[in-house]
Amino acid sequence: MRANWSVFFGQPLASGLTRERLLAEMQGFLREKPRTNVELRTHLAELVPQMDERLLYAVRATLSLIQVFPGGAWGVGGSPAYAEAQAWLGRSFVPPAEGLRALIRSYLAAFGPASTKDLHIWSGLSRLQSAVEMLRPELTTFRDEQGRELFDLPGALLPSAHTPAPVRFIPDFDNLMLAYNDRQRIIPEHYRSSVIPGRSLVLPTFLVDGFVSGIWYIERTPTIARLILQPFEPLPLSISQELQAEGQRLLAWAAEKIDTFEIVVSTYDGNGGKQNMWGRL
Repeated sequence: MRANWSVFFGQPLASGLTRERLLAEMQGFLREKPRTNVELRTHLAELVPQMDERLLYAVRATLSLIQVFPGGAWGVGGSPAYAEAQAWLGRSFVPPAEGLRALIRSYLAAFGPASTKDLHIWSGLSRLQSAVEMLRPELTTFRDEQGRELFDLPGALLPSAHTPAPVRFIPDFDNLMLAYNDRQRIIPEHYRSSVIPGRSLVLPTFLVDGFVSGIWYIERTPTIARLILQPFEPLPLSISQELQAEGQRLLAWAAEKIDTFEIVVSTYDGNGGKQNMWGRL
């Protein structure tokens, strides 16, 4: 993000507007009430008439913002609005060290056991080793098959390796796909390019026995919702039946105003990059 800012504020603008002044102005604007992208873009254009569209995203990524509810219709989209985080929370942020401690514990509660490298990949933060070391007395440690040290919260449930894992549908960009440095614990390496095909896409997948086994998407009309499953390899009949049952529950939730559902299992065609969980892009 610093690189993005240098494009706009490597030197002060003719008006004397600096990075700090612009951020303060935008922060005050957002504290008044939640603002949509249209409102933010319009206000930025008043401050920086020669603005590049990237400036909006640089501001949004730099300020602490919260996307407020309702943010649009489910599965359809809308016009989300953003509030300044401290104004929305009604309090100041905790000190950075305390916030980092809470972040690490929250991550481990969801994704532990995990390594420091996993935490780095998920959070995008660097130099986390010292923060993890300070928490070490409060954590449980393990070693994986490669000898890497893993951390977890004390008393966290560790099911047996033989515990059955039910089929599950995972949405696009889900943290489960992105939470680890070694993604082979979720995505077999030979399927990785099919799940993460490039262009910043992470496709919706379904899990069989805890591992990615195919992709899915929904085609919708005003009267019918059709769940398309594309397994990477042929599925046993028992697994297909489990996916059908779970798929019916998914459709009832994702297409709540439609009464007619269909589930279609088709051959993987390699075109998943043109789809997302709501249909073709």
